[in-house]
Amino acid sequence: MEQPISVTRSNFNDWMVPVFAPANFIPVRGEGSRIWDQENKEYIDFAGGIAVNALGHAHPVAVNALTEQAKKLWHVGNGYTNEPVLRLAKQLTENTFADKVFFCNSGAEANEAALKLARKVGLDSGVAGKSGIVAFNNAFHGRTLFTVSAGGQPKYSQDFAPLPNGISHVAYNDLEAAKAVINEQTCAVIVEPVQGEGGVIPADIEFLKGLRELCDQFGALLIFDEVQTGVGRTGALYAYMNYGVIPDVLTTAKALGGGFPVGAMLTTDKFAPHFSVGTHGTTYGGNPLASAVAGAVFEFINTPEVLNGVKERHDYYKNALNQLNEKYKVFKAIRGSGLLLGCVLKDEFAGKAKDINNLAGEEGLLSLIAGPNVVRFTPSLIVPFADIDEGLKRFERALARFVEMQKDDQAA
Repeated sequence: MEQPISVTRSNFNDWMVPVFAPANFIPVRGEGSRIWDQENKEYIDFAGGIAVNALGHAHPVAVNALTEQAKKLWHVGNGYTNEPVLRLAKQLTENTFADKVFFCNSGAEANEAALKLARKVGLDSGVAGKSGIVAFNNAFHGRTLFTVSAGGQPKYSQDFAPLPNGISHVAYNDLEAAKAVINEQTCAVIVEPVQGEGGVIPADIEFLKGLRELCDQFGALLIFDEVQTGVGRTGALYAYMNYGVIPDVLTTAKALGGGFPVGAMLTTDKFAPHFSVGTHGTTYGGNPLASAVAGAVFEFINTPEVLNGVKERHDYYKNALNQLNEKYKVFKAIRGSGLLLGCVLKDEFAGKAKDINNLAGEEGLLSLIAGPNVVRFTPSLIVPFADIDEGLKRFERALARFVEMQKDDQAA
């Protein structure tokens, strides 16, 4: 067999559609919470593939599930069901509010299915014009035309007008603003229990309770987008459990497959029958390969040990980050839930989260941003404490360099 062709970061510019601006190194191997690039430089991974790699890299549970299933059956199409998908559906329904599951391949597809279901329920209600969707500023729900329109970030949607209509956006965590737009014509309210891309902002409990009451009052579906918060990320299996507010529909992806593409829309027997044969579909969704991996990952995470471990790590990170901040005074808040953490820059450093992110990369740490003013961490749910310590040492070096650069800028 021929050796694979040699490739470098510059080849990305040669051959790839330029929708991303990747780092100047190429990761080639990962194990646990560490990654190595083409030069064999080691990085600690606090990014977790943007809250995807819930068990880190190459975890034996996921690897074994993948390789075992790969020897049996990969894909059969939706004219047939398969054993792994039925087992996964049972796991999801037994451990959540839901009775029924629709499987797909990504969070965007899960949200697309949720919004289409809501429109169908609105149509079937017999109420004229019951098609309105209420969403929130700075929300992120995916990149399809429907989901990017529901997202509250015009920078992602404005170039693709005309957009699907009937979607209203109001301020997140502002119940009065929501009350002003939710009415008999509303078929759905879609909300993230913690806004991830929008800056790592947890919802207030009264806000979510109020949305639940408004949806009940006006016969609208309450959709929780738990693509980023789901499958243990917040220390509960799903974030709605932290709040005691039960949605009508929940979307999940990212961590569900631990790095293998899989998504799902969960709902109840009250709403599932509004979809019938042919009303919605997917080619790859619920394939046996993805379902087998997701089943193994879900089973591993859905234990008191792992979920309590997330809460322990949250406290550990938060304490350490607050100590770092006492020294460097770069952030005005450390916020988030579980292992979805945001370090919010002080106003005088506004817009410079990417600079810190880049410096962290140079120091051997993979981190993220959530908008221009927030450095975000979404590490493995089982990241070893020794790796947290080492990663934060590297983060400290990045912060020290950042602070020196600001002094130099001021002097100049």
